[in-house]
Amino acid sequence: MIRAFLSSTALATILVAGSAMAEDQKAPEADVAGNTGANGVAELVVTATRTATPIEKIGASVTVLTQGAIEASQAISITELLAQQPGVSFTRNGGPGTTTSLNIRGAETQHTVVLIDGVKLNDPSSTQGGFNSGNLLAGDISRIEVLRGAQSTLWGSQAIGGVVNIVTADPTAPFQTSVDVEGGARQTGYLRAGIGGASDKVVWRLAGGYYSTDGFSAWKTGKETDGYLNKGLSGRLRYRFSENVSAEVRSVYSKGKNDFDAFNGDSPEYARTEELVVYSGLNFALLDGRWNNRLGYAYTDTDRENINPARPAAPLTFDAAGKNRRIEYQGVFAVSDTVTATFGAEHEKSRMRTRSPSATAANPPFRTGRVGVDSVYGQLQAEVVQGLTLTAGVRYEDHDTYGSHTLGQASAAWALNQGDTVLRASFGQGFRAPGLYELYSEYGNLTLAPEEFDSWDAGVEQRFFGGKARASATWFQREADNEIRFFSCTGAPDPLCSVGGQARFGYYNNVQKTKAQGVELIGEVKPVDGLTVTANYTYTDAESNSGATKGKQLTRRPKNMGNLSVGYRWPVGLTTTVAARYVGKTFNNDTNTQVVKGYTLVDFRAAYAINDTYEVFGRVENAFDKDYQTILNYGTPGRGAFVGLRARF
Repeated sequence: MIRAFLSSTALATILVAGSAMAEDQKAPEADVAGNTGANGVAELVVTATRTATPIEKIGASVTVLTQGAIEASQAISITELLAQQPGVSFTRNGGPGTTTSLNIRGAETQHTVVLIDGVKLNDPSSTQGGFNSGNLLAGDISRIEVLRGAQSTLWGSQAIGGVVNIVTADPTAPFQTSVDVEGGARQTGYLRAGIGGASDKVVWRLAGGYYSTDGFSAWKTGKETDGYLNKGLSGRLRYRFSENVSAEVRSVYSKGKNDFDAFNGDSPEYARTEELVVYSGLNFALLDGRWNNRLGYAYTDTDRENINPARPAAPLTFDAAGKNRRIEYQGVFAVSDTVTATFGAEHEKSRMRTRSPSATAANPPFRTGRVGVDSVYGQLQAEVVQGLTLTAGVRYEDHDTYGSHTLGQASAAWALNQGDTVLRASFGQGFRAPGLYELYSEYGNLTLAPEEFDSWDAGVEQRFFGGKARASATWFQREADNEIRFFSCTGAPDPLCSVGGQARFGYYNNVQKTKAQGVELIGEVKPVDGLTVTANYTYTDAESNSGATKGKQLTRRPKNMGNLSVGYRWPVGLTTTVAARYVGKTFNNDTNTQVVKGYTLVDFRAAYAINDTYEVFGRVENAFDKDYQTILNYGTPGRGAFVGLRARF
């Protein structure tokens, strides 16, 4: 009843408000790539509303990482960079490139939508349809927005834990060039370079990166190292035909090779992953800029294979491919100078194929699946009184297999005391149909029910001393029904453990209910010129809410985690930073009998700008050589020192 009421109320609000008109109001651009953020302006947020919106008007919880913050972190992997943000944790079964799960507020990795320039990266052929962020490197990136909580109205019904939008660099001068090179521990080397320019008519950029490391053993007590190699290219071109019409194309390509180990020891196996993201679109404005429109086509293609040299007669052990095509329209209409409507439609087709060859069956047939989803959505944002902004939205989806469903979302942001105090609250719903791998792979289950979610949060942000300090606190809660997990075939006989007379290790099944709730605390202070102290802490109580494991903590989800960073810019131009990350204990199994100990990591960083063109930098990661794990019995990096050089022309 709550779902139906919220959905119908939001839709009615949009329809009624649409009758109001204003002659001179211009709508924000309907562009999810975040062009307004290319210069690192943190006050504008794109992902929350799909338009550039002042952060004090956003009711959801969001973190913006500008280009300066990304470079200051010196992070190579996007995963490590995101783990420094509130509410974000990750697990990985080895070094860079291995399978990586990203969790926001205790949600599963497939409940987070990852975007590059507004294009979804979720891989239909991966387990549970999530995206493996292990190959995401902090290359030619100008901005990252991390939106926490359910965001289903604009980003699809599976955006339950949150949205991570990665925006590639957009030139702002007639000609710009950048080169970054670094190297260090474990024979690691990283080179990335970009070139581009902007004029009245054309904006273009090409960039490439090459990363290589010998790594360390993916198995905790292994004797051989497991390396990683990644090559990537990205490009964008935008042409403005007139003041109101432009067209663009963007693409990101990466190819990675990583060694990994078996679940019980060293292995010579390695994996290859090839990923392609393409977007092309037409942007046009009507009614003197009051109605901005975007027509786009997005395509993602992910190919993966695992190879075991120890099986020379049949080295291929896994082969999968996932493709996603989406045609979309988005419009943004300035109803008045205080009311903006965002609306759109999407047609999405996903397909996957997967197989696991064995020593006795080297060429088995592919298991395949495909699905189509048609969606329409609408969202209204209105400043109803001075400083109080209300946002309400509704999304209708028609799924080929699971039929139609309607979701609602609402939020409020109230800026008081000239913006020094901001109160925020939001509510959102989620609906995730089983993924293609969950349905049609060798572990598939055609009787799966869709997952359903309700999510709430509320918080306050306060600025002090003229903006020199700020603090925020946010409470969140999420309830889930019919969540899908992998069920191992052990113990009592189970008819689903045998398909066509063939026994299998397990299958995907609905585990009924889960619940997550907690609090996020964020603080920043600049007590004296040059000194900046930032900290965040997240408490997440994510647990099973039904069955034999009711009350048990969800696997690999820490209850406590936090980050602390102390940076100082010295009068001579040198910047030094001490950063610490704490992750509390987790459990490696549903019954909470296998404990993964908590840990604290400390990094030292330094950077020195030689002039406006060159900057040298260096860091020591895990400075105290902490021995830790994110997944039981899998290795993690020890102490490592790295140095590098940036050049901007």
